[in-house]
Amino acid sequence: MSAPDAIASPSGDGCVVWHRRQLRTADHLAVARATREYDVVCPLFVFDPAFHDDGLACDSRIRFLHECLADLQRAYDRHGTTLVFAHDDPLSTLEAFVAAGWDVVATADPTGRYGLHRDEAAATLGVDFVADDGIKRDGDSREGWSDHAEAYLTDETHSPDASAFGDHGVSSDVTIDAIEAEYDVSPSKSRVPTGGREAALDRLEAFVADIATYPESISAPSKAESKTSRLSPSLRFGCLSVRELFQYVDDHADDGRARELFVSRLYWNRHYTQKLEDWPGWMDHAVNPVFRGFNRSRHDSALVDAWKQGQTGFPMVDASMRCLRATGWLNFRMRAMCASFFSDILHQPWRIGADYFYYHLVDADPAINYTQWQQQAGVTGVNAMRIYNPRKQVRDNDPNGTFVHEWVPELRPVPPEYLDRPERLPLHLQTEFGVDVGTDYPYPLVDYEARREETTDRHRALDDRAHEALSDPEIRRRASLSRRRRRRRSSDDSSTPGDQTDLSEFG
Repeated sequence: MSAPDAIASPSGDGCVVWHRRQLRTADHLAVARATREYDVVCPLFVFDPAFHDDGLACDSRIRFLHECLADLQRAYDRHGTTLVFAHDDPLSTLEAFVAAGWDVVATADPTGRYGLHRDEAAATLGVDFVADDGIKRDGDSREGWSDHAEAYLTDETHSPDASAFGDHGVSSDVTIDAIEAEYDVSPSKSRVPTGGREAALDRLEAFVADIATYPESISAPSKAESKTSRLSPSLRFGCLSVRELFQYVDDHADDGRARELFVSRLYWNRHYTQKLEDWPGWMDHAVNPVFRGFNRSRHDSALVDAWKQGQTGFPMVDASMRCLRATGWLNFRMRAMCASFFSDILHQPWRIGADYFYYHLVDADPAINYTQWQQQAGVTGVNAMRIYNPRKQVRDNDPNGTFVHEWVPELRPVPPEYLDRPERLPLHLQTEFGVDVGTDYPYPLVDYEARREETTDRHRALDDRAHEALSDPEIRRRASLSRRRRRRRSSDDSSTPGDQTDLSEFG
């Protein structure tokens, strides 16, 4: 553990800006307020051992974080000050600053689990959490929410005050390289975008220049990788604010469906973040109590492991899961399909899958990951329950077999027309293609049709109780998503409406 060297009292009024996930200086209310109201400002980031030890972040996400921090260092250098690093329990570090006479300000970022308890404890130390992020924190969050979000997105951005940062005089021997060595950070994923604001701005400019291709690219995973913004990791770590992104697209993108579709994703980003602010329990418990423990008794470690390793016998699921592990990214439709398959077809507890995704995703955002997993698992009791058909997804979104052939190489000799159901490949063609289904690639682990029907029946049997639970105003407030009507059943899949009504993780 290492904290900054002996912390002296500030010369004049001093304020620490405690960075956690908003890793920028532009459009940052805490930075703007500190430079406006204090003589001396000390930017601080604390490497928290709990973050590295909790096992919920892959090394590639940690490396992305470190790249963001290196970029933030350079930004503060340009402002004429130094970003201070500490490696300790954040509360101990903050307490030392407070004891030396520093005030502490930070952005209020909705979170759960450890982060929620950390921030609650920091507030008792006197940390001032400030917010200007489009999230409602008082009263009924649904009342006037859209107007509130729009006001945030269209309002002026914040800038550091002209009075600047002063000389904080705090030094530390903690470095990013030392932290990487301490925890043996060894990223294994490929195609991960570079972290930091400068790289994010470059990606934003390139995406908007080609935004016309966005609507036709968001569903097909092979297209989505290059034709969507890939800015979700940058938003998750706050290299850009959602408002900055909105205003850049509004100013530079041509009018039309592409811009409208992308901007709708920014509203969904704020919407699901609002859900976590309303109820941090999204990360741990089914929001509708009728579904607490759903599928728990059916937990099968062999099925879970096959899903994780991409060995289910359903090529689109297997390609997606292998892509997730290799790159730390999937487009939204494939994330939704894999979550639906895990919960609705394999009949496994949703949180196991959600935690697995959270570990591997470089853009893992608790507000988006866990609320979306609950929605796809059908445990909210509101909206239509969509059971994605992975065979249909091959036909609709990988008709040439590009994605499956890349990530399931044992099926590369198989023509695209057989990739939806390779188990039906005639024996003479298996011999011709040199693929033995059952040996080279597994038969389907489960009967899709029977499992889908069973899931539909089980949920239908709980419909009345789930609807009754939503009569409790607090549960209704937590669970309500985009549509406020009683849940209906979907017959077998989600097509275009899913892309229109669900968050796409910004591609």
